[in-house]
Amino acid sequence: MHKIMEENVDDLLTSNLWLSLVAEFTGTLAITLLGCGAWLTGANVVQIALTFGLTVATMAWVFNHISGAHFNPAVTIASLFTRRVSIIRGVLYIIIQIAAAISGSGILYRLTPRGTQQNLGANELSPEISTAQGFGIELLITFVYMLAVSASGDEKRSDLKGSAPLTIGLAVVTCQLFAIPYTRAGMNPARSFGPALIVAAWKDHWVFWLGPLVGATLAGLLYEYIFAAGATFTGLKQCLLQTKRPRKQPESEKAPLEEVKDEVIEIDESKVDEKQSGDSRDIIKGDTTMDDSK
Repeated sequence: MHKIMEENVDDLLTSNLWLSLVAEFTGTLAITLLGCGAWLTGANVVQIALTFGLTVATMAWVFNHISGAHFNPAVTIASLFTRRVSIIRGVLYIIIQIAAAISGSGILYRLTPRGTQQNLGANELSPEISTAQGFGIELLITFVYMLAVSASGDEKRSDLKGSAPLTIGLAVVTCQLFAIPYTRAGMNPARSFGPALIVAAWKDHWVFWLGPLVGATLAGLLYEYIFAAGATFTGLKQCLLQTKRPRKQPESEKAPLEEVKDEVIEIDESKVDEKQSGDSRDIIKGDTTMDDSK
């Protein structure tokens, strides 16, 4: 617990966190504003799906290196369960994403001429779809989307040569094309909440929160511990015991060098002096002997 608190405090004090909040706000606002705006222009399903998907890809291209390009509370929740973000960062991300979606919906409402505002692209279930079916559809499409997000961020894979932002954007397009006729393809609780708040469209609104949150969490956990490159079942245990699973395995510590002990040899100076004086006497004696011999 102490380690988790320490990690959150450290993350709160980093400048990257506050820059990341700006990135998340800008990206989520753009996705809500442009994507929901496509509903008000009379665009068909393909045009709406492309608008959402390409906007997600563009924002991911711009901000991925700063915040990880979540732009979606469901993605953030999945990242929390897989220990990819700290608790404080995850909470702040979700708050700022919801605020951005509300702001984007409010701007769209003001920019749209009266009489054409309709429901600002707020999510709603098709008349022939039950709430249980709607929940299943939202869970399924967010599950697929989160798999694409997780795979694109897998740093250990060497087979991914394309553009990660474009891959994520195309996943959004695919899911939108399938789900728009049924639920208007929420996939993002913040995107669903913004228009619903502005136009008070709350019918079956829980579907567009619970479905994406469950789908993204399941996909994140499955990919992290089963499908990811180098995934092992022991990774789950390590994740639960650590505050954050490291993306790269730390290098093994090298054995410290053995300390070399210097042996100190004590010399008795008195004996040295005696030896030196003895040698001197021998030299003098030798000189005297030579003189006598002469």
